[in-house]
Amino acid sequence: MSDRTPNSSVQSFPNGSSAAAPETAEALALPDLPYEEWSDTLDTLHLFAQIVGKVKLAATHPQNHWWNVTFSVDARGLTTRRLYTHGIFFDIAFDFVDHRLVVRTDRGETRAFPLDGGLSVAQFDRTLHGTLAELGVDVPLLEHPFGVPHLTTPFADDTEHRAYRRDFVERYWRALGWSADVFQEFMGWFTGKVSPVHVFWHSFDLATARFSGKRAAPRAGADPVTAEAYTHEVVSFGWWPGDPKVRHASYYSYTAPQPEGLAAHPLSPPQAAWVDDGAMAVLPYDAVRTDAEPRRALLAFLQTAFDAGSRAAHWPADELTSTWCPTSDQLRALSRAGLSRH
Repeated sequence: MSDRTPNSSVQSFPNGSSAAAPETAEALALPDLPYEEWSDTLDTLHLFAQIVGKVKLAATHPQNHWWNVTFSVDARGLTTRRLYTHGIFFDIAFDFVDHRLVVRTDRGETRAFPLDGGLSVAQFDRTLHGTLAELGVDVPLLEHPFGVPHLTTPFADDTEHRAYRRDFVERYWRALGWSADVFQEFMGWFTGKVSPVHVFWHSFDLATARFSGKRAAPRAGADPVTAEAYTHEVVSFGWWPGDPKVRHASYYSYTAPQPEGLAAHPLSPPQAAWVDDGAMAVLPYDAVRTDAEPRRALLAFLQTAFDAGSRAAHWPADELTSTWCPTSDQLRALSRAGLSRH
């Protein structure tokens, strides 16, 4: 393992965490992402992602909690990582720098087509399948959206959704990439089972999760997708860009199974709140974006939401901290900081 020279702008906690670090002016410039101004583009992008996500579902081995179907955040957008079918390894990537969909195989072949220019969902679906067939890796799909009540038209018939504003896709990508990096730091503070920091294409949210290690009681009447997702006790965290029900980008956290007294625990910063009868903690993205120390504000939210869930559910949280985790005093200072600065 090579030595790494730390960024001089990062003021780490004594044991290595950068949670207390002030941020550069560049890091503070998180983009505005008003849902009403780009919801048509968001819907188009979400449907594109569903089609690619279903390809991944068909070309990966099943994994607990459906982790095999998610997208990873990379340096230019989103990637499926490695897929396999018909004896060929391949991957698919959304390149939000050049606004292309890129397909590569282990035989050295690369194909790409533009995402903008009025491409409808039906055209995207047809073009992707044609590209995959040309490369010998096409797979059959259930060709309609999953889990999105306001998007129900079969992919091959959807000529309505074709909006694609580059500027808002780039804003989305910058907010997503920054949030994924903060989540990645936070997950490093925990030594128990953790999920990757990844994007679920059915709900189009960035998510990660911490687990106690204990099995959860089966959910009565749960569908197979939900039953597989919640086999173990979990505190989950995420960021979504908004939808017709929640018309603004937000961070969230919930504990499953939901323990009694969850919402009695405080959250930080003060803009965070318990909603849905205390089932979910929510912090508006704009509260983080406009904070003087956005990284610290988000870390405070994640930590206080985890404290709430782990304490209410009686997890041995103190036994699950890593060597990269701030000390107990530093975590308390982090949680208090959001409140004192407001």
